[in-house]
Amino acid sequence: MKYLPLIWSGIWRKRGRAALTALQVLVAFTLFGLLQGMKSGIDDVVNKLGADLFLVQRANGFGPMPLSMYGRMQAVTGVKSVTYQSYLGGTYQKPTQQVFAVACDLDSELVTFPDMTVSKQAIEAMRQTRTGVLVSDSLAHKYDWKIGGRIPLESQTKRQDGSGTWTFDVVGTFTPGDQSLSPDFMLMNYAYFDEARQSDRGTAQQYYIKVDDPRQGLSVARAVDKLFANSSDETRTQSLREAVQTDLQSIGDLDFVIRAVVGAVLFALIFSTTAMMAQSIRERTAEFAVLKTLGFSDSRVFWLVLSEVLSLFIAAAALGLGLACWVLPAARNFTHLNVTMPGSVLLVGLSMAAVLAIVTAMLPAVRAQRLQVVDALSVR
Repeated sequence: MKYLPLIWSGIWRKRGRAALTALQVLVAFTLFGLLQGMKSGIDDVVNKLGADLFLVQRANGFGPMPLSMYGRMQAVTGVKSVTYQSYLGGTYQKPTQQVFAVACDLDSELVTFPDMTVSKQAIEAMRQTRTGVLVSDSLAHKYDWKIGGRIPLESQTKRQDGSGTWTFDVVGTFTPGDQSLSPDFMLMNYAYFDEARQSDRGTAQQYYIKVDDPRQGLSVARAVDKLFANSSDETRTQSLREAVQTDLQSIGDLDFVIRAVVGAVLFALIFSTTAMMAQSIRERTAEFAVLKTLGFSDSRVFWLVLSEVLSLFIAAAALGLGLACWVLPAARNFTHLNVTMPGSVLLVGLSMAAVLAIVTAMLPAVRAQRLQVVDALSVR
């Protein structure tokens, strides 16, 4: 602890240079935190998806399917539960405030997604209120919606009267579980939505199947697809985890892009900061000679230089990673997934900062360690 003032004064001897070095490290680790955090966060969301949950869509792509398929899917051996969903996208008050509503049968929804947390009072209120909606906790907090309030949404989906305005009554809130890909959505009664909409009545856009035994999931999926083979409503059934991974792969090779970008940034950071540190050590040659004259050993001088660089790098990297944690939730706008910063990314980031600091400081620190007092003072 007694060397902290000396380390601090060494860091800020040249304030402009120290600030520039810290800024470079901060920007580099903010970028690292955002990219790696988003990738690790997405992987974490996907890995939490249960192996017993399957998604049923049209074989030729995303489109409405008859509601009559519901009963036939339930009858397939190995199926534990089935639920169906249709979707309403709209805006609340401003065009930039987009809200996503899921039309579903609440009873089958709760059986298929049992990790969803909702009170019995809210469930009962939903059953009794045709225009009622359950709003996720995060969405309610975002727009300050309260139970008993009314929500008007403007949507491209038209009502029977030709209007695009949909009005709902908030009857409760819920907490999405790990099986929910997004934290910001609300649930509405399918019966109300289907009766009120102008087109695609009597259809659902997706079905979700929960199987009794995940090990038999593939055979159940094949049985469901076989049920509707050679019909106008052919299906493609796959695990929800596989479906999400396929969608993400369609974006591109995220692993390669992230490693390439982060690698290039950190490589450039090493060169720039090493040059700055070498210049700093050259300018402080006489100071190190004086320290050795006062009794500082070669190894103590070495650790003094190394401590300065470590302190600067770790502090700047921590600020950069903290900034990334603050910005990362905005990634939901691009991925529509509940992405959060995994703690492992923070640990890896700080460890990487320490390694980079050691690599950057090693040559300057060795030069300071090997400095001969007579030679240094003669140059002075």
